Amino acid sequence: MIVNADALQVWGCWRVLSARPSPEEEARVPHRLYGHLPRGAPYSVGHWLREVEPLLGGPERPIIVGGTGLYLTALTEGLAEIPPVPPELRAEADRLLAEQGLQALRVGVDAATLARIDAQNPARVQRAWEVFHATGRGLTEWQAETGAPLLPLDQATGLVIDADRDWLADRIDRRFAAMVAGGALDEVRSALPLWDPAALWARAIGAPELVAHLRGELTLEAATLRAQAASRQYAKRQRSWFRARMRGWRRIAAP
Repeated sequence: MIVNADALQVWGCWRVLSARPSPEEEARVPHRLYGHLPRGAPYSVGHWLREVEPLLGGPERPIIVGGTGLYLTALTEGLAEIPPVPPELRAEADRLLAEQGLQALRVGVDAATLARIDAQNPARVQRAWEVFHATGRGLTEWQAETGAPLLPLDQATGLVIDADRDWLADRIDRRFAAMVAGGALDEVRSALPLWDPAALWARAIGAPELVAHLRGELTLEAATLRAQAASRQYAKRQRSWFRARMRGWRRIAAP
């Protein structure tokens, strides 16, 4: 059984753009938590953990795979029980980010948390801002109260695939070009009537650039180049997370 640990592959609208397994691949063995959410559904690492829990401990040993490091570390290290953020506060964070940029959120995050998170990652900074303003306590303080993990690393085999940076950059560029040729534009076109750049489902890498192309704001070539650059930046942040937060995992060199 293959279990998804990628925060974008949970959305039903992004099979091509999130590089989900193909229908043929999914038919070979059971796949869980892929493409099961409609646009607009609430979702977080807490939701994911609650969905993963019943898949553990059964007769089938799950293979949990994906690039969202927060999901994997929450699974193996535990997750703090942080109260939900009120919708109006999240809307205020969305407004600040859209109108004033990431720095407007950074200045509203406590110093201890800001020193630990990826301060270039809008999703991480916004989450820290929301928690601090909703609870009066920093995300780092909440995380210090983390409960027991669902799957401690000493009861699993933790593997991180290490890829050469240049090899990976070339693969990213080729993969995005293949996505465009394989239907990514049609996926984005279907999403246009409901497009909300602040929505969780809209954070698929490449989606904003292809939206801009379909609206006549960018050529397809320019949109592709920007999306490829965004993908490479995301891969860089992933590598930083893996180095900092997954030191106890076994490294395997990419072919």
